[in-house]
Amino acid sequence: MYALHKSVARFISSARYPYSRSGITVIPKAIKVKKVSHCLELTYGEQPYELSYEFLRVHSPSAEVRGHGVGNEVLQSGKKDVVLLRIEPAGNYALKLVFDDGHDSGLYDWSYLYHLCTHRDELWTDYLQRLQQAGKSRDSAQINFKAL
Repeated sequence: MYALHKSVARFISSARYPYSRSGITVIPKAIKVKKVSHCLELTYGEQPYELSYEFLRVHSPSAEVRGHGVGNEVLQSGKKDVVLLRIEPAGNYALKLVFDDGHDSGLYDWSYLYHLCTHRDELWTDYLQRLQQAGKSRDSAQINFKAL
């Protein structure tokens, strides 16, 4: 694991409403980056949730992924080995995740992160089905070069 940006850690530790389902923004009690297992662990109350880097990348809230309206979503493929490089605070309402494929435009607000945690399995199943229907893969396209 590596440390969160200091201001993210400070905000989380000082949040007045770390967990709620009743209209108050749901803020995780703790966030841990697990480099070995390539996932982000968010804890709400006593319940930890793990979201893989790939899952977070393919479900980015950015316009690049979501498109500019219903039906304009862009299916992300080849992200199986994507790595989360940095987490930056975006005010008091979101996190900016920076990935090694250059993607850094999505702001993951607290409500969206909670939604990803609590709906992870169905979102992942839907993503895999859409990949299969499109004939795409989680693996990145690799070109093998041969010396002549």
